[in-house]
Amino acid sequence: MLETRTLEQVDGATLRWLSDEIDLFLESLEPQARRLRLLADLGQLPSVSNRLMVELAIYTAAAYRALLNAGLSRASARSAVADIGWDVYALLLRLNSLPLRLITRDPGRRLRGTISLLLRFPFNAPGAPGYTVEARREGDDMITHFTHCPAQTFVRKLVAETGDRGDLEAFYESWCQYDWPGADMIANDGHRGHYERRQTLSRGDPVCDMCWKAQARSNGT
Repeated sequence: MLETRTLEQVDGATLRWLSDEIDLFLESLEPQARRLRLLADLGQLPSVSNRLMVELAIYTAAAYRALLNAGLSRASARSAVADIGWDVYALLLRLNSLPLRLITRDPGRRLRGTISLLLRFPFNAPGAPGYTVEARREGDDMITHFTHCPAQTFVRKLVAETGDRGDLEAFYESWCQYDWPGADMIANDGHRGHYERRQTLSRGDPVCDMCWKAQARSNGT
């Protein structure tokens, strides 16, 4: 991924990283993650899957900060982290949605079934400090209202305790933007517009009010 990107440095200059520079970034990633993991207090999370998601958030934040430390601009670091994270998230969705894609061609059934599976793992919701979610069906659509997200809570704690380097914005532009293409991937009917969200926890709203739409319509924001 990094080998094929044009990266922007803090001074505005652009370049492509060579293999040695990528190796240095990768070597710095694990030490950075170890430092951030101390802030996460993984042991207080109520389930293995909740701990897994916060662990992924740790690596997201570690990668972003390692890129900043390597001299990249915030915008370039955000973009790189978002694209790397999408590869991981898309793989998760392909695996979780495979059973429903094999047994039905109905996009609504695919979405409802896959989201139900995801709410068992890895987004099971035992309540704060883990995920808290209200899930229900409205017609053919699936509604999931998340009111607590341990991943974004970790990033907020990181900012509060170590200073703001644009970490929450990087989280928003990666984790919080994946659901639109993710819903269309799950539905797999050749159309976009299977997801809507008007509010987002990482933007300071009280809820992520997600609607997974059986029939593609105009996207919310």
